[in-house]
Amino acid sequence: MILVIFVKVPLILFIQYMTENNFPYVLENLTGFKTINETTDWLATQSSSLKDELATNGALLFRGFPIKNAEDFDKFSLVFNYGNFTYEESLSNAVRINKTPRVFTANEAPPEMEIFLHHEMAQTPIYPEKIFFCCLSAAEEGGATPICPSDKVYEALKKDHPVWLKKLTALGLKYSTLMPDKNELNSGQGRGWRSTLSVTNREEAERKLKRLGYTWEWQEDYSLLSTSPILPAVTELPDGRKSFFNQVIAAHKGWKTKAGSSTPVVTFGNGEHINEDLLNSIVEIAENLTRSLEWQTGDVLLVDNKSVMHGRYPFGGSKKREVVVCLAI
Repeated sequence: MILVIFVKVPLILFIQYMTENNFPYVLENLTGFKTINETTDWLATQSSSLKDELATNGALLFRGFPIKNAEDFDKFSLVFNYGNFTYEESLSNAVRINKTPRVFTANEAPPEMEIFLHHEMAQTPIYPEKIFFCCLSAAEEGGATPICPSDKVYEALKKDHPVWLKKLTALGLKYSTLMPDKNELNSGQGRGWRSTLSVTNREEAERKLKRLGYTWEWQEDYSLLSTSPILPAVTELPDGRKSFFNQVIAAHKGWKTKAGSSTPVVTFGNGEHINEDLLNSIVEIAENLTRSLEWQTGDVLLVDNKSVMHGRYPFGGSKKREVVVCLAI
């Protein structure tokens, strides 16, 4: 059951849906703004309070606002005055296509492929603080975005697996990823090493990896197997809450290194293998806390990347599903 609260502010009537556990926090435009300029003018007066709500809740959904294209979405996200985090400069291993300098597709992986829960780029030393998603066209079948509060995952692990959580916190994590020679659109992690590292040759790639603290191994097919420096499994949020901030679930369920390779995709920071039962328990805990966002065309979802994981369920139908993103720091 959803409790609906009507809230009246200048020039707009919107409703706030009280979803289960108030997650995500939803605002829906009913009869107010008809243009993107009206919307951004209002957002400019509300951005401070919305940022406060985001810090508490972790996810804000804006529904029914006049977002028609990537340019509208760019203007919408710009009002919050976060710093830019471009795709080109990121170490994202997903293939994406820019729509504006700040806006790009969420992932070009095939529609039948599930993208498992993760914190954006938490497998790298460089990651965004905030993520704006916008649905320009909803899928006919499926295509929902699961979201999961990682502070709740942390609390559940603290209760059920305190020894393992203590070890994860103390040792951190290392991730091994296989970057193909060229972009592969049939994979959720198919971005080639030249694009990922913003380089043109092996020498430049090795210099950048060394500077970032990675180790690496070139493969016979010219792909690149890299292992990250030690990265955190847990982070502290500004209000003191702890968040299970990492890429463990996506790595465990969806990544590959190389056929026949004994290199695990994720280990403790000291290289020790992580117990399979623990990995499966983490997946189960997160799934029990996950909410499924069924997209409507025009929706904008703002996520705090440090406190909320996201993913993508498979989708189908003849209508193209188009979800674009804007990353921010």
